Amino acid sequence: MPAGTPDGMPATARAASVAVVGAGDFIGAAIARRFAREGYLVFCGRRSGDKLAPLVAAITAAGGRAEGRKLDARQEAEVAAFLAEADAAAPLEAVVFNVGGNVNFPILETTERVFRKVWEMACHAGFLTGREAARHLVAHGRGSILFTGATASLRGGSGYAAFASAKFGLRAIAQSMARELGPRNIHVAHLVIDAGVDTAWVRERIAARGAVERPEPGQLVNPDSIAEVYWQLHCQPRDAWTQELDIRPSVEKW
Repeated sequence: MPAGTPDGMPATARAASVAVVGAGDFIGAAIARRFAREGYLVFCGRRSGDKLAPLVAAITAAGGRAEGRKLDARQEAEVAAFLAEADAAAPLEAVVFNVGGNVNFPILETTERVFRKVWEMACHAGFLTGREAARHLVAHGRGSILFTGATASLRGGSGYAAFASAKFGLRAIAQSMARELGPRNIHVAHLVIDAGVDTAWVRERIAARGAVERPEPGQLVNPDSIAEVYWQLHCQPRDAWTQELDIRPSVEKW
């Protein structure tokens, strides 16, 4: 793929779009900015649609193109309409599913409502996004579908029955889709982010546990570093696709 100009923006805009489902303030926003730098029209969706205004404004100010939409990724009709609108604006070339749902409850305090809602956010919504993305990308004959996973995608931890079961399920969806869609030139990849991400929420949790408020250098992952990996996966040649990739800093114990 062609490189951008020296200031980081592409010389010409691409006639293609990227959709980020779960374009939150950190990882999702960083992914949106990274693809926008390459000239893609980026469609950003999240439940609190009004919170997308700063991201869209920042991308536009940097010379990129972005649209923000209120989106509940648990709702089939909303997901279908969101991706259809993105594809109509410019043919979809990549779809990123980045919805979280990270909660911790002891098993005796995990209500049916909590378990169901976490599953809806982290697994069911991933299925809806992946299926609808495939409809468009198969029609175009190419593209990438990238799913954000977590440590909980690989092992359940104490208090994480709801989150881990949902992320396990999302991983299975990604594997099944990769096997089915790979021969149709659709690259499906699952990313295990096995570390804390450098966000205000994570730093607050570290402080609440009595740890020093400032983590050691390199302990938390910069969202921009994660976004770069998504971009690299999207650019991989077809004869060397990665289906699953884990991301962690050098100091992470694993």
